[in-house]
Amino acid sequence: MPGDVVIPDSYSDLWGADRGRQNAAYESLMATTEQSVPWAGAVWDDVVGHLADRDNHNRAIAGQLLCNLAAHESSDRVLGDLPALIVVTKDPRFVTARHTLRSLWKIGLAGEKQRAGLLETLRVRYRDSFDEKNGTLVRSDLVESLRRLHDAVPDEAVSELAQEFIAAEPEEKYRKKYAKFWR
Repeated sequence: MPGDVVIPDSYSDLWGADRGRQNAAYESLMATTEQSVPWAGAVWDDVVGHLADRDNHNRAIAGQLLCNLAAHESSDRVLGDLPALIVVTKDPRFVTARHTLRSLWKIGLAGEKQRAGLLETLRVRYRDSFDEKNGTLVRSDLVESLRRLHDAVPDEAVSELAQEFIAAEPEEKYRKKYAKFWR
């Protein structure tokens, strides 16, 4: 039928138990979703559902894939899903948290409204990081992510937030480390 959206066969492999197939699907779909895909809306809710999957690997995949999809989404639907994405950035498995955390910046590529929502969310996430075991890494990832977003979309609000984060860091050695991203 004309107008039907075809979801790649590899999509179902993302959530399967076969890690080889899952990893191949992940690599393929992450590369594919670097651009807009016609099937984004068809899988969106399913991907969001996997943000709370029992399997931490699936949560990491869902977080990264959703950020890729959101980068090309002209609607602001991702703003309603930001709280679920932020939960994944606080995952008990830090590697899971970090994969999603390092992908969040892509949401800001979608447009001004999405970028403004992302920046406010990152501001709160930054403040929350001071109570975490790996807080300095979280803050470093946030500052680096803002750099990546600013490189892609030179928005002064992004730069200002990064400078705010750097200035708020209580330890000088970390302030210096974070500032290196902005030289």
